Amino acid sequence: MSDMDLATKIAQLALSKKGYDIRILDLRGLTDVADYFVLVSGESDMHVKTLADFIERELKDERIRPWHKEGYIQRNWVLLDYVDTVVHIFREETRQYYGLERLWADAKVTEVEDDAPIGKLSE
Repeated sequence: MSDMDLATKIAQLALSKKGYDIRILDLRGLTDVADYFVLVSGESDMHVKTLADFIERELKDERIRPWHKEGYIQRNWVLLDYVDTVVHIFREETRQYYGLERLWADAKVTEVEDDAPIGKLSE
């Protein structure tokens, strides 16, 4: 599975559990930290946990495991690091405060919309 395929799959998994404001940031050529960030917002700390658990469980079934996980106890910002694809699941206030979209404003952004058919993304 390519890194973009993984990022897209993660975005669709988050969407299926009612994650919102989902964006894939293409960081290739901008940094060596990762190729893609997947940004997702959740309604509450429990929703953030549910999103993180679901993504991790679904990918584990495909033998894809995170290299690193952070923020799971606090549940304001959970990070799942799949090396070249990093998932950031935020409470809305935390996402606004840290502003990763502003920090990585040069990245190409793909928005994943609720009303898009499965597999369809809008750029």
